[in-house]
Amino acid sequence: MTVGVFGDLGSSDYASGTSGRDVARDALPDPRTRGARDRWRMTPEARALTVVSGVLALIGLVVLFSASAITAMNENSPPYAYFVRQAQGMLVGLVAFAVTAKLDAERWQRWAWWIMGGSLLMMLATVLPFPPFDTIIAPERGGSRRFLLGGSLQPAEFAKLAVIVWTPMMLVRKAPVLRRLGKGLGPFLVVIGLLSLFAMLQPDLSMAMTFCVLMAVLLFAGGARTAHFVFLALLAIPLLVQKVEDTPYLKRRVDSWLAGEAKTEKPASSVADQQNQSLVAIGSGQLFGVGFGEGQQQRGWVPLAYNDFIASVVGEEFGFVGIVSLVVAFAAYGWLGFRISRQARTPYLSLVALGLTYITVLTAFVHLGVAMDLLPNTGLTLPFISFGRSNLVLTMLMTGILVNIGSTRERTYGVDATDPFVAGSA
Repeated sequence: MTVGVFGDLGSSDYASGTSGRDVARDALPDPRTRGARDRWRMTPEARALTVVSGVLALIGLVVLFSASAITAMNENSPPYAYFVRQAQGMLVGLVAFAVTAKLDAERWQRWAWWIMGGSLLMMLATVLPFPPFDTIIAPERGGSRRFLLGGSLQPAEFAKLAVIVWTPMMLVRKAPVLRRLGKGLGPFLVVIGLLSLFAMLQPDLSMAMTFCVLMAVLLFAGGARTAHFVFLALLAIPLLVQKVEDTPYLKRRVDSWLAGEAKTEKPASSVADQQNQSLVAIGSGQLFGVGFGEGQQQRGWVPLAYNDFIASVVGEEFGFVGIVSLVVAFAAYGWLGFRISRQARTPYLSLVALGLTYITVLTAFVHLGVAMDLLPNTGLTLPFISFGRSNLVLTMLMTGILVNIGSTRERTYGVDATDPFVAGSA
């Protein structure tokens, strides 16, 4: 039996699908004689996570309007064009959040293979070299092919969810043989390896690394042998270095960052200039910022200020206080998510909650690190804040799953069964 960070994956305490927080109802009246229904009651952690996520989403809309207005006007569109598109994504995200927050998260275990299969097919569609995939379904944009359906769908974003729900399902299923390299880790390496390969062919090395790191975190938490991680790292690092050397834009980014070029007065490369202007923006914001809508860097000085470098807009317009507020908000998201993971109903849900929390917080801090030149340019967006409807919908959907994992099922009777404002008796 495999014992990982979350304990025995085959524990009988989890097998029944209950936890110490679930409410016993044996002594309650027969539901056939009184009105009854089941519903989910959020714990304090789930409620707090909902509040933190809502605040981040609202901040995102405000910052996005300022960061994108000039870009929209330069494209002969109204200044609120990007704002409206993001608001549309938020409405879809709210629906996704509401549904997943009330949907038993255990169902994702049954759907895991279907979600992974669909993600593999969508990722494959972005890299097929013949019509109509290369011109209509997945046209090239900015030297890469990462989107489907005219740019409205980014399969790699939803592939992250596939990794998060599929990997724990396989971990629970393969618990008895997990510490064996072939039968234990083999399926993970093949399936996640295919996802990563398709991401690299787009090309999107950051997303490929995200898939692999996310898998590694879940495997480690699930009880895989440390020696296997060392062995696989020794194989992967040389391949990663070679991939960077063979990819000109990646090599430029890494070389520029290692040389500290962004900190020079006049960077020689456009890669360093982007991060240099981000530092100028954050530095000019000082303590409290220059004020909403008063920033200058989104006027063309920082490319993609509404997306890859939106943290620089926060730093300029809201200053050091704005950046620290983002750090605190995402740290709170992580703390609440990890508490939910520890208190989850089953080992599967513990691992899913860990993956959902980890990917959101990691992406946020990598984005902030890039904006402050602490990390090389990765192209990762800031969850809840950056422009991108696929990412926003996915983030809100994942938060809804976290909220459900952090909720308890209870049965209500009589008047309580039809009154959504009554908490129900315990």
